[in-house]
Amino acid sequence: MSGHSKWATTKHKKAIIDSRRGKMFAKLVKNIEVAARMGGGDVTGNPTLYDAIQKAKKSSVPNDNIDRAVKRGSGAEAGGADYLTIMYEGYGPNGVAFLIECLTDNKNRAAMEVRTAMNRNGGSLADPGSVSYMFNRKGVVIVPTDQEGKKVSEDDVLEATLDAGAEDVNDLGESFEIVSEPTDLVAVRTALQAAGVDYDSADASFVPSMHVELDEESAGKVFRLVEALEDLDDVQNVFANFDVSDDVMAALDA
Repeated sequence: MSGHSKWATTKHKKAIIDSRRGKMFAKLVKNIEVAARMGGGDVTGNPTLYDAIQKAKKSSVPNDNIDRAVKRGSGAEAGGADYLTIMYEGYGPNGVAFLIECLTDNKNRAAMEVRTAMNRNGGSLADPGSVSYMFNRKGVVIVPTDQEGKKVSEDDVLEATLDAGAEDVNDLGESFEIVSEPTDLVAVRTALQAAGVDYDSADASFVPSMHVELDEESAGKVFRLVEALEDLDDVQNVFANFDVSDDVMAALDA
């Protein structure tokens, strides 16, 4: 998972400072709205909402946008859309498996746009169940190694989270990825906070159980498909089972 996770976290950082910022803001706000609708607007009783708000704040979403999203979702303010969660499955270049999570108020539009993006970038949609068996639902917390002048080590992270349910800690270079069962996500995040360790994000995610190793050419094709999908307003998350080595990442960055 390391290559994919490393690429995803690097890409997220770039998104904060480039032209994709507005799109990213819109998706984070939508997450907040849906979390508030599902579990209410009080963060103390709604950990999903708490994590959605924290993630938005880390990405510099203005507080006004966050507050309005909570109010729309919880019904305190009019104007919230009724979003459906839909998961599409498919294959990309080199047989890479894709799970595409959409939050949409128009199912037909979402399906058409996802299919078009897949077809134009060397991918194709597949029947439900044909890809999802290759992924497991997991809790994933990303912890930056640099924290206000001090370095956080893998031992620090393990010590803080092992008793809380951490199953795996992956070193991504500038951050650590902590994998747990989804039900332990809040406990892991809370344990980090108690230990004074900051985190960038805490999400329920789909982690692949098998990986497709990509060379430079195929990695470029897969990245283009991921970006085409993430450019769609209805697409909230893209999960895929590719892995890329540090050498391939360096060559693509160059």
